[in-house]
Amino acid sequence: MSLQPYIDKKVLVLTADGRTLTGTLLSCDQLTNLVLQDTIERVIRPHDDPEDSEEVPHGLYLIRGENVVTCGLLDEQMDSDIDWAKVRGNIIGGVKHS
Repeated sequence: MSLQPYIDKKVLVLTADGRTLTGTLLSCDQLTNLVLQDTIERVIRPHDDPEDSEEVPHGLYLIRGENVVTCGLLDEQMDSDIDWAKVRGNIIGGVKHS
């Protein structure tokens, strides 16, 4: 499936090392290399961590295709209704390449 229909739309990307990134998809290629604008990394803390979860701004961001696990459209209305500082969850493990 091509990611071309997602160009200039807000997407969420899960990476092979377990990061969650959101941003506007500016560009992609046949190797699934992605360029995101206004990128934010969501750091979700586990239930036993006293710190709040956080969103870390990264701005313009390049993700190599070999690190992309999944990329999908983000429902911006639903996303804006969530207080991400209060979200808790288990850490998403990375993908081990053999």
